[in-house]
Amino acid sequence: MKFALQFANSIRPDPDGAKRLALAAEAAGFESLIAIEHVVWPTDYASTYPYAASGKLPGGHQSKMPDPLIWIAFVSGVTTRLRFMTGVLILPQRNPLVLAKEVATLDHLTGGRLSLGIGVGWLREEFDALGIPFDKRGARSDDYIAAMRALWSGDDVSYKGPFVEFSAVSCNPKPVNGSVPILIGGHSTMAARRAGRLGDGFFPATGAQVDIAPLLDIARQSAEEAGRDPSAIEITTGCPAALPGASADPLGAVQECAARGVDRIALRLTDFLPDLEEKIAEFGEQVIDRL
Repeated sequence: MKFALQFANSIRPDPDGAKRLALAAEAAGFESLIAIEHVVWPTDYASTYPYAASGKLPGGHQSKMPDPLIWIAFVSGVTTRLRFMTGVLILPQRNPLVLAKEVATLDHLTGGRLSLGIGVGWLREEFDALGIPFDKRGARSDDYIAAMRALWSGDDVSYKGPFVEFSAVSCNPKPVNGSVPILIGGHSTMAARRAGRLGDGFFPATGAQVDIAPLLDIARQSAEEAGRDPSAIEITTGCPAALPGASADPLGAVQECAARGVDRIALRLTDFLPDLEEKIAEFGEQVIDRL
């Protein structure tokens, strides 16, 4: 089982705290840190945040949320083994060619320690502020994934899709392992199907109060229908009973997740506060080291 810590860039947006977090996570045996994204946070919005009963993003519009790729680039330099993942980057808000370049460069500089978790977004007002259509964002995301993979696949490549088209171009450096793993985030049926068709992994959001078992079944069925190996789709999800103080048997909770086919457990950093670095070390000793 792999373990990740979620909301890393928003919990530790300051440079010193970010570096201490990364070093503590690496020392404790965590596999990765997960960084989230919103380019802008509208002061007032009607869109419903799907991962909280209030329907609103936790915190306020003045909360610090560094760009995930820049935050990862900064923090990765103090580590040697720790991986980094966006969870999630809102793909349809990005230019796919620019993003492919940024992601490949970051993967190259970190020695292949990057995973790209993507989502289609839920905050219409953010799309409006960016001047990007909210409608068809799912289809746009599918096209962007294919376009980025085409750029990573070789030189002098061409691609034509419904939203992206280019001819005989090269984008270097390439990702260390030929491509950057793309994990599909979300708790909807469409997200599960997209993960099966296109994803290297599936990341049902840790805050979604839904039974993920049917979603995992949908992702695996979608993979089979697309002629892909369902077992090759890496599953990342939360495990509330494994969080500090939540259960007398965190190891048992982790083992239950493993039995359901989960490959990586993403734990909310908010549950490690206020003594963040100490609790990270304790989790490493009490759970990670004992598996």
